[in-house]
Amino acid sequence: MSLTPKLLTAALATALAFPGAAGAQGDPDHAVAGGGSLPAGWRARTERDAPLTNVKFVAMDNGYHVTLGPATIFWRDADTASGNYHAVATFAQTRAPQHPEAYGLLIGGRHLADSAQSYTYFIIRTVADRSEFSIRRRAGYAVRPTAVVDWTAHAAIKPVDAAGKTTNELSVLVADGKATFYVNGAEVFSASAADIDTNGVVGYRVNHNLDVHLSAIGVHGR
Repeated sequence: MSLTPKLLTAALATALAFPGAAGAQGDPDHAVAGGGSLPAGWRARTERDAPLTNVKFVAMDNGYHVTLGPATIFWRDADTASGNYHAVATFAQTRAPQHPEAYGLLIGGRHLADSAQSYTYFIIRTVADRSEFSIRRRAGYAVRPTAVVDWTAHAAIKPVDAAGKTTNELSVLVADGKATFYVNGAEVFSASAADIDTNGVVGYRVNHNLDVHLSAIGVHGR
């Protein structure tokens, strides 16, 4: 059955407002055993406000392990940074996703639990034939994020091994009016801090159907 122009327009609008919605039928969120709860002090919000039933986020090995379900952001209200600071965390992808899916740091988070949600996120995706990063800003929960840097390949990102595993360190240095983004210590992008959300909550963003081990986030110089 073909879509009428009106239905096609509505479908495109939904996909733009909620990235991932267009692929929901062909690549649905996985069911995850043991999901639905978070360590003390942690909060989470899923794309399209999907239930947390299929979100498993647990403390493990001086960090956290996340198994998804829906794309989700994770944060603690106390983890805020402003002015000059350095935020850093290590991400270990433990198995290959069905499709390229991304994970990384969020900074400058505000109103993360309501419709005025805003933040900048620095993410990577690594599959057999590509290792890329992107930097995006979200200004409003139901608004499509805008790309500060669209998907860009970079040699600093460690590729996956034969089992789909890889480990990469992501960090953001905000200093002297600039925000500089690093992968494994190599600078991949720099911009005026005025053009990036930098003051606010620091946390994680992990896209759907991923299994990733996260180090604790270090935030220095707050």
